[in-house]
Amino acid sequence: IVDNVVGISPDNEYCKLAWKQDNEMISDISHILAADSGNELANILGIVSNENVPYRATFIIDTDNVIQHVSVNALDTGRNANEVLRTIQALQAGGLTGCSWQPGEDFVA
Repeated sequence: IVDNVVGISPDNEYCKLAWKQDNEMISDISHILAADSGNELANILGIVSNENVPYRATFIIDTDNVIQHVSVNALDTGRNANEVLRTIQALQAGGLTGCSWQPGEDFVA
């Protein structure tokens, strides 16, 4: 379903490694963690707060490099991995899906 997942934050590679080693919730993640230490990408994407901290954003990009979905959360608000997965499944379903559509349900007529 998902070809690539990349987690990007302004933390450098040493911070990321320490974070994975110290936090059991993320110690076994296998996706790529990339550093945007100067917030260059975050600034280009327009997702930087007034405090120069990137908001918590999710971008779903198709195989043609077209952005199909963007969600941006406040700095203190987490994201829902199940909703991200549901959104990817809806994008791949091949029909018009409702706001709470689940795989296997009918499309909107």
